[in-house]
Amino acid sequence: MSIRVMLVDDQVLLRTGFRMVLAAQPDMEVVAEAGDGAEALEVLRSTAVDVVLMDVRMPRLDGVEATRRICAQTDPPKVLILTTFDLDEYAFSGLKAGASGFMLKDVPPAELLGAIRSVHSGDAVVAPSTTRRLLDRFSPMLPSTGREPEHKELGRLTDREREVMLLVAQGLSNGEIAARLVLSEATVKTHVGRILTKLGLRDRVQVVVLAYESGLVRAGGGGAA
Repeated sequence: MSIRVMLVDDQVLLRTGFRMVLAAQPDMEVVAEAGDGAEALEVLRSTAVDVVLMDVRMPRLDGVEATRRICAQTDPPKVLILTTFDLDEYAFSGLKAGASGFMLKDVPPAELLGAIRSVHSGDAVVAPSTTRRLLDRFSPMLPSTGREPEHKELGRLTDREREVMLLVAQGLSNGEIAARLVLSEATVKTHVGRILTKLGLRDRVQVVVLAYESGLVRAGGGGAA
């Protein structure tokens, strides 16, 4: 079954280029397009989509707010943010809004296709270490989320799960966490899956974001005291 993709960008030429690349793939199909976030929300009411390629700087409704509204829906499509500059505030805000990752607009076609497939399968396409650099740089500059320093959802985690979450938030891979805690990689993967389920998160990127917002990890440093 083909991955149903929606292209959201106010530049028609860019959408055309992406559509041509995706149309050549046997496992992908562009089922919808939109020129801004408001149009995207309207189209999604009547079109089934698996992955949305979302620009951020658009008229009427920007990609960050559109992503927030999409991800708030029941069983929403995955959102992949497209940005011009690496490590900018739009990528940061898009991740906080619920996107599963971000890609640069000039990414090689093979990387874009791989990212779409990864997002569709439930993986994040931004390394937690990259997300952490985003958070380190921009979290002091953005408005508070209003969450308490110690988020109540973290109380649902076991001590081991909390330990694993902290290491995920610090950008470590499953293999690195396994070595640090003297566990098998399969066991670490199980712990990560339980963390996602208990906290209602979609991927490892959102684990990092929650760790910052809850105070478990602080900008520029490791775990909170």
